[in-house]
Amino acid sequence: MRQQSNAKMTYDVVIVGSGFGSLTAAALLAKRGLHVCVLEQAKYPGGCATSYKRKGYLFETGATTLVGLDEHMPLRYLLDETGIQVDARKLEVPMQVHLPDGRVLTRYQQLDAWIAEAERVFGSYQQRPFWEHCYKVSKQVWRTSLQQQSFPVSKVTDLLHAALRARPSQLMLARGAFRTMEDVLRKYDLLQNQLFVDFVNEQLLITAQNYVGEVSEPFGATALCYTLYGNYYVPGGLLQLVKPVVKYLQEKGGEVKYGQDVKTITPVAGGYQTETVKATFSSRFVISGIPLNNTIKLFQDAAVQQKLQPYVLPSPLLNGAFTMSLVLQQDPPDVLHHQVHVPGGLPLTGSKSIFISFSPKDDQLRAPAGEVVASVSTHIPDPAETYIQQKEALEEVIRQVLVERGLIQPGNIKYKQGATPGAWQFWTRRAFGAVGGYPQYRHIRPWQMKDARLDHRGAYVCGDTVYPGQGIPGVCLSGIIAANKLLQDHPRAGKGS
Repeated sequence: MRQQSNAKMTYDVVIVGSGFGSLTAAALLAKRGLHVCVLEQAKYPGGCATSYKRKGYLFETGATTLVGLDEHMPLRYLLDETGIQVDARKLEVPMQVHLPDGRVLTRYQQLDAWIAEAERVFGSYQQRPFWEHCYKVSKQVWRTSLQQQSFPVSKVTDLLHAALRARPSQLMLARGAFRTMEDVLRKYDLLQNQLFVDFVNEQLLITAQNYVGEVSEPFGATALCYTLYGNYYVPGGLLQLVKPVVKYLQEKGGEVKYGQDVKTITPVAGGYQTETVKATFSSRFVISGIPLNNTIKLFQDAAVQQKLQPYVLPSPLLNGAFTMSLVLQQDPPDVLHHQVHVPGGLPLTGSKSIFISFSPKDDQLRAPAGEVVASVSTHIPDPAETYIQQKEALEEVIRQVLVERGLIQPGNIKYKQGATPGAWQFWTRRAFGAVGGYPQYRHIRPWQMKDARLDHRGAYVCGDTVYPGQGIPGVCLSGIIAANKLLQDHPRAGKGS
């Protein structure tokens, strides 16, 4: 299946989008000998986990933090399976949080150091048992995620594979899926500590995209504990995480084609036909790495659309973001990542926090000496209906907040560019300009999330709107699962097929 002509190009697997979930699946399938082609509508690979150049500076497209290199975590698994090397610098301190009362909370990686810091700010009552419990759950979640690559189940064979890999600790996670983080806070008698509840809510919003009453215990505990694992900075931006994966894919005979805006995917005899504005691609298998809201519009097969529709979330249940890319003529703070709580919320959006990430002063791939770049973001609910008509006014309020907290110095902004959900939709093609993946909701248990199979024939899906959801580790895991299920369903695919 490796014939190629000007009219039609034929592959074993065509993957739509080059987000990190897509690239993970592509690399693992290429390792098995499949001829893989990734179609990307933009000029850069990586989707929301990459960097772009403007005015000679390298800005992050979306994600700014790298987690997942610890044992039993998805990115570690991908690198170990492929031998890919990534130049990543471990951060001594993952993040600081600026609370509404002006105090600064340091999120240390070491559990005891973090508990001592939490007790200093929120009081000693029940902090230790709460965080020890969350950390224990998070470790079980990561270990189970790679043990149970058939999850969520959608075939009898998935159940058989899951049973073979079942461990007693996994039962605790299943029970926890029926509890929310609000239930956990109630169990430890912490709901009366409003400052702490507000802190937990804004921390959950970063990674789980929702609040304590909606996020389940396994997802919530994992989201709250991501700073207790290795957090890394990639010199040159996250594009330097993506490039080695693309290089590996190409070395294995795979391809990434840019400027390929996919219009339709049609089942045909022996596989699928994928149409872009530029070409036609034929393949035995297809993987969509773009959001379900976009995926459902690509398939001309009514059966696929019918199967997908129950999983597609509308704009009122999603989040967008208002972002600012800054060039600053100053040194960065010692800690690169900061969440700033905003008493009363921001105008126009109502968001109660701002997230800002800085480049280190020695990363001259992103900015010359004496300058740094910074990425600022804040959540916007229901992005299709939330219009930001006074962008400059919102930018000024955000600037004032960051100056007041001492994170940027007045008059030191050399360049700034703000982006609304409309701009995100234009740049990324993501429906509504939604970012961060699907939020966690209590009525959607982990096993009710969309699994990797689209049609039980040869079409699959990965990315931040299917299980397990958000963040680079999450989308990496979704790519691992998609590749695993494709090979499980078609064991003769790959070398010698």
